[in-house]
Amino acid sequence: VVQLRLKGAPTAEVVALARALAGLEAELVVNDDVDAALELGVGVHLGQGDAGIERAREAGLPVGVSVRTRREGAVAEFAGATYLGAGPIWETPSKPDAAPAIGLDGLRDICLAVAVPVVAIGGIDSANAADCIRAGASGVAVIRAVAEIEALREAVDAAL
Repeated sequence: VVQLRLKGAPTAEVVALARALAGLEAELVVNDDVDAALELGVGVHLGQGDAGIERAREAGLPVGVSVRTRREGAVAEFAGATYLGAGPIWETPSKPDAAPAIGLDGLRDICLAVAVPVVAIGGIDSANAADCIRAGASGVAVIRAVAEIEALREAVDAAL
C-alpha cells in the first residue's frame, strides 16, 4: 500500500498525482482528502481531526484512522474505520512534530482493544518491524526506512 500524502493540497492536485501513479504495483490510499478518494475510488486515511469517515464508508471505500490510544482506536472502529494507523511507536525524524511515542505497550493495548487491522507507524525500520508484529500489529508503515535509501525494493522486502 502506498499512501499519498499532500497536506493542504487542492483535491485536483491530489487526483492528478494519484492518476500519475496509476502504474504502481500497489494499492493507493490518499491522506486526508475524502473528495479525492471518492473521485479515484481508492481508500482514504484520516487523522483524529479529519471529517468524512461516513462519506467514505457509504461509498464502500477503505478508511484508515490515525490513533494513539485504545480509546481512540475503539471510537474509530465504531465510526467505521476499516483499519487503524497506530503511533508513533518510536520517535522519528520524519515527523518532528509528532505526538510522543506510544511504544510497543501502547501498540499492544490498541491491538487488543479492536478487531480491525492495526498498522504500526513511527520510527520503524527493518530492525524493529518484527517487534511491532509480535505486539499485535497486522503490518507496519515506514517513511524514513525507504525514503533515505537507494535500494528501495530490497528495503521493503527486508522490513517485511
